[in-house]
Amino acid sequence: MANGKIDKELEQYRNLLDTPTEFKHGFGWTTVAGIFFCGLIMLPGSIYLGLMTGGSLGAAATWVTVILFAEISRRAMKTMNKQELVVLLHAAGVMIAANAMFPGGPFGHLVYRAYLVSSEAARDAGMTNYFPTWWVPKPDSNAVLERNFFHADWLTPIALIAFMAIVGLIKKYTLGYFFFRLTSDIENLPFPFAPIAAQGAMALAEMDEKPPEPALRASVPDGTSPAQKAAMPQKSEPDEVQPTKKKGSKWRLFSLGVVVGISFGILQVGVPAVSGIFLEKPIYLIPQPFVDTTTLTESVLPATPTGVALDLGIIGIGFVIPFWAVVGTFLAIVLTLVLNPILHHAGVLTHWQPGMNTINTAFANNIDFWLSFGIGAGVGIAAVSLFSTIRDVIRKSREYKAKRGEQGARQDLWATPPPGRGDYPMWLALAGYVVASSAVVVLCYILIPNPNLLPFMIAFVFLYNPFISYVNARLLGIAGQSVDIPFIKETSFILSGAKGIDIWLAPIPIENYGYMAQSFRVNELTGVNFRSLIKADLVALPILFVLSGLFWAFIWYADPIPSDAYPYAQVHWEYASKNTVLLFSSTFVVEGEEAGKKSILDSEFGKALHPKVMGTGFAFTVIGFAVLTFFGLPTMLIYGFIRGLGQFPHVMVLEIIGGMLGRFYFRKKFGAKNFLRMAPTILAGYFTGVGLISMATIAMKLIKEAVSSAPF
Repeated sequence: MANGKIDKELEQYRNLLDTPTEFKHGFGWTTVAGIFFCGLIMLPGSIYLGLMTGGSLGAAATWVTVILFAEISRRAMKTMNKQELVVLLHAAGVMIAANAMFPGGPFGHLVYRAYLVSSEAARDAGMTNYFPTWWVPKPDSNAVLERNFFHADWLTPIALIAFMAIVGLIKKYTLGYFFFRLTSDIENLPFPFAPIAAQGAMALAEMDEKPPEPALRASVPDGTSPAQKAAMPQKSEPDEVQPTKKKGSKWRLFSLGVVVGISFGILQVGVPAVSGIFLEKPIYLIPQPFVDTTTLTESVLPATPTGVALDLGIIGIGFVIPFWAVVGTFLAIVLTLVLNPILHHAGVLTHWQPGMNTINTAFANNIDFWLSFGIGAGVGIAAVSLFSTIRDVIRKSREYKAKRGEQGARQDLWATPPPGRGDYPMWLALAGYVVASSAVVVLCYILIPNPNLLPFMIAFVFLYNPFISYVNARLLGIAGQSVDIPFIKETSFILSGAKGIDIWLAPIPIENYGYMAQSFRVNELTGVNFRSLIKADLVALPILFVLSGLFWAFIWYADPIPSDAYPYAQVHWEYASKNTVLLFSSTFVVEGEEAGKKSILDSEFGKALHPKVMGTGFAFTVIGFAVLTFFGLPTMLIYGFIRGLGQFPHVMVLEIIGGMLGRFYFRKKFGAKNFLRMAPTILAGYFTGVGLISMATIAMKLIKEAVSSAPF
């Protein structure tokens, strides 16, 4: 973004794919069948892999679904076109969409809620009995004690999640679409990561492309004159053709990734899952979720979490992430390793004690320093991004003014584009967003009848959400990055004087739909009619909701979550519960205590806020951006730096190795542009291979649990 220009590195991403001139519908009965297949077969594997390793089965599940249906249709002599493959890929992604903390649909978060209300962190803070029943049943309810989703106490929490899923679908196809039109169609931003994401289905569509027919050269008898040779018709000898790209190159790359993923998945997932069926505790050949060396290095690096996550997929992710973001992360890790011991000896990191593991060390450091620094850095990124956005908007406005002067007519930003892409009027998108968001505001006021909060919720809907969505849409369009202004909700609670835990749990309408601008751009590059995607979502969401409830109910009933069988959940859910309770403590009021007399500064959260450290984080970020801009260095360097500062180095170590290998070996070997095309395909194949092992092992586990609970 320096001097109003896009970094040279990002220009490589801009023209990887050309925008198609023809768009087709891709939704049909094949999509519906793929949704059921993905939900019934892939969803339980996604849940298991997320709980065990923190890995995502999203890419694996979607690719396996698309591969299977593409092969079936091919053998049925009815080949699926590119648009049908893309819509099926999208629908499968909806079925598996989740994060590592709560994989496998919306019911994963309900299991976490049941864990949170009875967690050690909540008990120590005295919050156990203060959680509202519209969010989670009481900890002494049979719904929690018996781990039973088919209990009446879960009806209200489930109904609220269903309502918010419907409203969220409306809002992402309204406000998100509006800013796609604005940033992609009107401002013509490059969206550097969109071509990479759009290439997924190409590896499959390429299989069906026929090679060009070779030209035929006439067979010429001996003694024929040159004039006669020129006049003779072509016959049967194939002429030489220009070298073309070999058919199925992406398919071979994908297959290579699958083989590597299966091999590593057997060690990472297969052995622990199979051994856990027969033994009391599973055997982990590769420690999960990471190797914790904090206690081993504390004499040299006190108050510093150290370790490494042993996962080949992280190296593959390093191939794909822009190099300067990886460099920024590397510098942040080095600085953290140096700074934490200095801060400890200086008396800043006082909560850390020898013998603490990674989770406790990280949490203690957050309280003393990194939480405040992160708040300041986040505000700094938001300020710089806002400045860059305003600067670019002013520049664009001048360009439009000059263009209108040349053409003599003003462009109508509200006009609906020509039919074919599946667009709809922008006024309709805005009206849909207003209606859906207003419904959420009414719901929140019913759950929390606090008049002081109502003005803030209205401001979120009509001011903050459009603002932050537009800022992120532009950042994604320019640099492939996103930003959020931190602690907006927390600030509103402080200013309103609201107290209690309920305010944190209600669906306060603070949302960022800027990512949808890139999503629309990705689908535009594949030539898919947008309305096909909406139809796929309308079918997939209710099916996901039902199947997520069924599978989570079975898995949760079979084994407590978290437990030794699910090491990722056991580690990260504990860390998440500590941070959640710390945040809730800012407004928590014990029964009988006067809410008006308790200040946020008296809470544990208030004690973790250090204004000077926050100012340091803000100044560091702003000055860093200024220096990068002045010297013309890549702005992604600071994004990567802030991303890695004070965080776990465990995952980022292998990510850095992947980035270095990609930059200094593979790009030189295959060429920068070719490698950028190859890496996402290999990575998708890798996660597919790991996913196949995960699906096979969870199937065995489910069969074992079903048989062991049978009455015979």
